[in-house]
Amino acid sequence: MTNWMHRKPIEQADMAGHHRLTRTLSWWHLIALGVGAIVGTGIYTLIGVGANLAGPGVLLSFVAAGVICACAALCYAEVSTMIPASGSAYTYSYVVLGEVLAWVVGWCLILEYSLVVSAVAVGWSGYAVGFLKSLDIALPLALTAGPHAGGIMNIPAIFIIACVAGLLIAGTRESATVNAVLVVVKLVALLVFILVALPHFDFSNFEPFMPYGFAKHEVDGLQRGVMAAAAIIFFAYYGFDAISTAAEEAKRPERDLPIGIVGSMIACTVLYICVAAAAVGSTPFTAFANSPEPLALIMRELGQGAAAAAVGAAAIIALPTVILAFLYGQSRIFFVMARDGLLPARLAVVNARTGTPIRITALTAVIVAVLAGLIPLDEIAALANAGTLAAFIAVAVCVLVLRQRDPSRARVFHTPAVWIVAPIAILGCLYLMWSLPTTTQKFFLMWNAIGLVGYFIRSAFVKRPAAA
Repeated sequence: MTNWMHRKPIEQADMAGHHRLTRTLSWWHLIALGVGAIVGTGIYTLIGVGANLAGPGVLLSFVAAGVICACAALCYAEVSTMIPASGSAYTYSYVVLGEVLAWVVGWCLILEYSLVVSAVAVGWSGYAVGFLKSLDIALPLALTAGPHAGGIMNIPAIFIIACVAGLLIAGTRESATVNAVLVVVKLVALLVFILVALPHFDFSNFEPFMPYGFAKHEVDGLQRGVMAAAAIIFFAYYGFDAISTAAEEAKRPERDLPIGIVGSMIACTVLYICVAAAAVGSTPFTAFANSPEPLALIMRELGQGAAAAAVGAAAIIALPTVILAFLYGQSRIFFVMARDGLLPARLAVVNARTGTPIRITALTAVIVAVLAGLIPLDEIAALANAGTLAAFIAVAVCVLVLRQRDPSRARVFHTPAVWIVAPIAILGCLYLMWSLPTTTQKFFLMWNAIGLVGYFIRSAFVKRPAAA
């Protein structure tokens, strides 16, 4: 039987031996990883979904989600430097809260990362299909959409996941370098969008500013409102937690992790608000609500065909950076859980040549490819958010518990006003959780119920090495 209250000592969180990952990443790799993860489907695609739920008030949705994520990011920065090991919120929970809660958090992270990769791949597919259509190359619906949209399978989404998985298997440093280059392409495209859209800015497009109100409520069969939109486009912000999964591969985690986490959040929050303001100000929100390629559509609505093609091409080139960051993070979550014995240990083998866990990366790619090929984008994003919100709550709780339990331990980064910032993160995440669609909440509870049953069955019948 497993002692499910067991906590892993901080000193043992970082493993050695053949299960040890190679330190190859610098701070600029981590900022690029964070920006690459954060700036993606949320602004390139989900801005349309958010506008459909909140109207012009989607600007407030971005601000609300950004504030909550900023508070969570500050908590991550403190705990990740205290526990510089791979595994993100799962590892922190194992050290601070105990094994069973760590399993729940890890199970939520599996949900988050798998579904994020799937959602971004679906978003990439939308831009790729739209771009090819602008070149008079029409792909059949059966091969570009799942059964929910009248197709059979989203082949482009599966294709891009396979490409990114191959890059990750080749090596972490190589993946991070390619990622950094593509991040620059993505940021330039968003700046082009802002510059082209601003001359068409019309304040009348912001009236009425909150046509569906602030809090979540049902309108025309959908749960709408500023916070209902925030609960969905929250998806756009949380890439920074992928940085914490790279702790074991950072050269100087005590310096590099805070720079990567906080730096990427600040940069992306400013960029998001500017892009959202330019989008809503230049075009009535009803014109791009729920479009699979809203930014490119806005450019076409403004008669800027060349800019639309450029934005679409940049999305095709650069959205894979999000897939890379989250597929990377997911494989590391699986890897650490396997290393701890909560998943089959053979999945935690690191390839001697590349320094990467090839088996778990390939398995993760297969799982997310199936999801991307069959499930709708908005449902993927909503369910992914539920898993992320649970992980953010756990990290904020960990910071507060460590401040009480171990106040004298060295902290390279101190969360400012921690007794204000951490509770804002916790309460904000709980409010966003409440603002999610009711169906999503039910699926999330079912997912965790299945996870707990699996945990206790494994604990009862599978013998694991005794914890040190």
